[in-house]
Parts: sequence; structure tokens; C-alpha cells
Amino acid sequence: MRREGERNFRLILEYDGSNYHGWQRQKGLITVQEVVESCLGIMLDRPVKVRASGRTDAGVHAFGQVVNFYAATNLSPEDFQNGLNSLLPEDVVVVGAEEVDLSFHARFSAKRKVYCYRILNRRLRFPLLRNYAWHIPAKLDIEAMRDALKHFLGEHDFSAFMASKSSVKSRVRTVFKAELDEFGSGNLVMTFEANGFLRHMVRIMVGTVVEVGLGKRVPGDIPAILKSLDRLQAGRTAPAHGLYLMKVIYDESKDAGENDALRVITSFLPEFTGRSAR
Repeated sequence: MRREGERNFRLILEYDGSNYHGWQRQKGLITVQEVVESCLGIMLDRPVKVRASGRTDAGVHAFGQVVNFYAATNLSPEDFQNGLNSLLPEDVVVVGAEEVDLSFHARFSAKRKVYCYRILNRRLRFPLLRNYAWHIPAKLDIEAMRDALKHFLGEHDFSAFMASKSSVKSRVRTVFKAELDEFGSGNLVMTFEANGFLRHMVRIMVGTVVEVGLGKRVPGDIPAILKSLDRLQAGRTAPAHGLYLMKVIYDESKDAGENDALRVITSFLPEFTGRSAR
């Protein structure tokens, strides 16, 4: 129950998930939610509950995680952004803050989400990317992977692409975008946009498409896997550290339509694309 005079604040967070056990609070473990709530508690001198657009897993990164919280305060959104950034560890930053309608909920108000997955496809590993891309030394068939991705578009039951033992009311999701971009030699980024994602859904789709790229499957296998509703029919779950929550869309008419894949490549280690070690 909200207290009288409370206001609703929305924050946009970027974080490096390498040192965290995911977003959600877990007893005895360091999580992103814990550090954000702890810093807000310092600013407001009381416990604060933060609601996120989704729960990123351990090792998953974010460019655009959205959260909201209620507070009876005279502090402005700018005060929260500046104050939190002075308190948060260096691997978490508030890149946006605003006051929103009391009805806004970071998760339930969302219309779409965008994830990107980064792959380093070259013979030698690159140590500086060890926590930020899945290194695959064997050459991938890019065009076959692109053909496979097309089969995810539209509305499907994604039971085969959901972590086992997950419990949700509906496993039907609509995928609006499933693309693969290549930047330079071996820098690959898959981009997925949907009205929602099941647990591990993106990582299982990536793992399955990589098997297509390795010649272990063909693109035409994807429809049969979807129809099977059987997790065992899909491929492996791709490692968490290549995954990025790019943005959460609340008003589709205001979506900037930026190139999220390019942002993954250029936001850090921008000079890498010119270095080859095949």
C-alpha cells in the first residue's frame, strides 16, 4: 500500500552484469537490485522497493534496464540520478530519471523489449571481451543463421525455447525482430525484439541458431522445434555474458528505432573491429 504523498519515479540503468548474481535480490548474494535499493535507502533514509522491467540473469548486461519506485519526497528526478550515481558502484549507472504517472509499472506497462547477443567468431579468443561476448572459434555460416532467425518472427508458443521447470501462464510470445548483423571480421550481434520473453528464451534461440551456423542443424529445423513444444528439441543455452538488455519500449510511437546492434559494438572497445586474428 502506497503512503500519502508518494510519487512514482522511473530510472533507466546501464550495468555490467559480470560481478552480479543477476538482477533479483537473493539471500547472501550480490545482485543489481540489492545495490540499487541500498543506495536509494541511503538517500531516503528508509527501505525502498524497486520494480524492474525484467530479471536479468547472472552475467547478463544492460544498456536500458527500466525500474520504478515510489517515494514521498521533495527530491527531483535529477537529484535521484545525481545522488545514485555518486553512491552506486562503478559498474552500475543511472542514465535517465523522470517522474511518471502513479499507474506506471516498469514490468507490466512495457509493450516490447529488445535484447542483443554478441558473438566473437574468430580462431583466437580476445581476453578483453571474455565477459562480453561468446567466443566461437569455428567459422559460422552467417547466411544460414539469418535464414534460421526468420522462422522466429510472428506469434508462436516458445515452450521449446524456455528454461525447463519455468512456470508461466502463457508461453506464447510475438517476435517482431530477429536479425543478425556482422561488424568487421567476426563481430556478430543478434537482435531480438518481442512483446515479452520467457526465461532463457533469447539464449536458447541464440544457441540453436549457432548450431545452424556450425552445420549441426539446418534453418528449416526451427519450425519443427517450435511445434514440438519440447525444450530437448532446441539447442544449448548460450552463455549469459553475451546477452544485453538494450531497451524497454512503453510507447511504440516514440521508439527511436536506433541500431541496437551497432550500439553494442561501439559503446565499448570501439577499436576492436579493425583488429584481426583469424
